[in-house]
Amino acid sequence: MCGIVGFIGNNKKDAKDVVLSGLKKLEYRGYDSAGISLFDQRFETFKIYKDFGRVQKIVDLTQKVDPSSIGIGHTRWATHGKVTKDNAHPHYSESKRFIIVHNGVIENYEELKSQYLKNSNFYSETDTEVIAQLIETFSKSFNVETAILTTLKLLEGSYALLVIDTSDPETIYAAKNKSPLVLGKSKDGVTIASDLMALVGYANEYFALVDHSFVVAKAKNIKSYNLLHEPLQMNYLKINQDEVSAELGTYQHYMLKEIYEQPSVIRRIVSKYVFDDLPKIDKQIINQMKQSDRIYILAAGTSMHAGYVGKRMVEEITNMPVEVHIASEFAYHMPVLTRNPYFILITQSGETADLRACLLKVKKLNHPVLTITNVKTSTLAREADHYLELFAGPEIAVASTKAYIAQIAVLYVLANSLTDAPYDVKYELEKVAKSIESFLDHQNLANIAHDLFLKRNCFYIGRDIDYYTALEASLKLKEISYIQTEGFAAGELKHGTIALIENNTPVIAIISNKTIAKNTRSNLKEVLARGAQTLIISLEKTSQPNDDIILKDCHELLAPMVTVVPTQLLSYYAALERGLDIDKPRNLAKSVTVE
Repeated sequence: MCGIVGFIGNNKKDAKDVVLSGLKKLEYRGYDSAGISLFDQRFETFKIYKDFGRVQKIVDLTQKVDPSSIGIGHTRWATHGKVTKDNAHPHYSESKRFIIVHNGVIENYEELKSQYLKNSNFYSETDTEVIAQLIETFSKSFNVETAILTTLKLLEGSYALLVIDTSDPETIYAAKNKSPLVLGKSKDGVTIASDLMALVGYANEYFALVDHSFVVAKAKNIKSYNLLHEPLQMNYLKINQDEVSAELGTYQHYMLKEIYEQPSVIRRIVSKYVFDDLPKIDKQIINQMKQSDRIYILAAGTSMHAGYVGKRMVEEITNMPVEVHIASEFAYHMPVLTRNPYFILITQSGETADLRACLLKVKKLNHPVLTITNVKTSTLAREADHYLELFAGPEIAVASTKAYIAQIAVLYVLANSLTDAPYDVKYELEKVAKSIESFLDHQNLANIAHDLFLKRNCFYIGRDIDYYTALEASLKLKEISYIQTEGFAAGELKHGTIALIENNTPVIAIISNKTIAKNTRSNLKEVLARGAQTLIISLEKTSQPNDDIILKDCHELLAPMVTVVPTQLLSYYAALERGLDIDKPRNLAKSVTVE
């Protein structure tokens, strides 16, 4: 959620270009307003340009602005205060001496406002402005670094901050707790951002800030401290541009591109995790898992749906018990744990705030934790005992597709690594890749989506492992088309939900398991009798001649990887039909960095 980019350089690069380019790259994270602050060298003052809406507004506002050596920018996803120009970042302190951008949530901002800032005048409704006002208040008694550190010690919650003292146009101050922040450097200057992607093209190496750290950055001099003002070591890593850059190419939208990339993602995972036809996972991970008496999978949204499929895989292949929990619930209402639990955190971004809250709680109990993520440099990858990379490549569309497929594939490899009699992982995953390719080569779902989604609501149904696909399919459709959609275990329809079925209500069934195929078809008869408009997605082995979408067979446990693809495309075409912003749906963010 939100994006932060700051730059300070030696006049060879224009800060405006670096910051706005970075914010453009971070648009996929989700936001509703944007802004930038730049130093005007002619008038020796900082100016702020901000508004609600897209980054392009800020690009247009700053077209004729002179080059600057320093600037900070932000894309905001509203938490405190409405989506307005005043609430957009950057924010001033009362006298306009300090300028700040902030990702995260300050949980005690009202108490701080009441205790320290009773007589201050505020320009916005945000928690962020409280930080700026506190820094200014303490700067009347201390130097700037001490004023910022004093403020940071009072803050409860999450923050990634960039601060400018307008009386010193040669320094950017940064601070981090829970929300991600990375610092990159090159011969032209220093770039600080909330996502590595924003550094590409402007930095050769990067350093990921740790929690409760504070940075003083000048064009040629960077220092990092803890909150006691004690120096911290900065270990830089090289930026691999292939890992963090992505081009749209010939596709109309990133979501469509990423759907079509799924077969190659599966094959890449095989190349990374399967050797001599056997799944290979770090022995420490396998040993710890085998020593545990229960596996707990923690995730949110799409990743949680992958976790449900993973539970089914692990239990079927290894006979080990697995529980799946919603991260935001588990973090504050932990169930009674077994004696030797093992935790798997599943996250596309590796920055999910709810999962990080779980991680901190579990680590305090000294339980082993594995993160499965698409970003090996992320917070959750670094702070877990181990991580497994998804190798899906950058996923730009907010609605996850290829990362979901990758999560299931990696969980399948992991499950097979836990048994002495694994399936032929390479063969089975290749069948999945070929099935998806065969469908994508011949798919024509635009007309189906046009005819099917005529109502304001829709239902996906399935039994057993197909139920998990129904959950994911319904999430995709509601995410980008804004159609009210629910996923149900097919047998549950008659226990209340069937009351919602009326003429032409879309009901889409997933049927991939022979054992319960007749049961699901029976549930379809029930909704057809009440006027529903139905669509059936099946595999060859479970199909009947009149099924709408028939996919090539694969292993039963891997069926969700195949059956979900038509639902991804149905969601895409439903949103396209409505003229919606497919890659950046309203109110959503790619990386959910606030609880």
